[in-house]
Amino acid sequence: MAVDVHNSIVVDVTGVAFEDHGAAVEFSWPEIQSVHYKASPNGKALMMAVILPNGQFYECVVQAKPRAQLGQWFAQLAAVLGYYRPTGW
Repeated sequence: MAVDVHNSIVVDVTGVAFEDHGAAVEFSWPEIQSVHYKASPNGKALMMAVILPNGQFYECVVQAKPRAQLGQWFAQLAAVLGYYRPTGW
């Protein structure tokens, strides 16, 4: 789980959920084609995208405060995504 004042990203047994300024969307693992994530250009935020089989994609950005939190999120994401999608995308 990555959370800031306005946004959140949750990756768990059910799939991926984004909340962006109060608007929420959830994706179950069977409906997800791929998940991509990276640090923002300034290194202060987690940027994640969920790609669906029909080509639609959804993005969410969560600010890391303190900045060290970003490294922890990356480590957790690698483990969780590897567990739920062990064969890759």
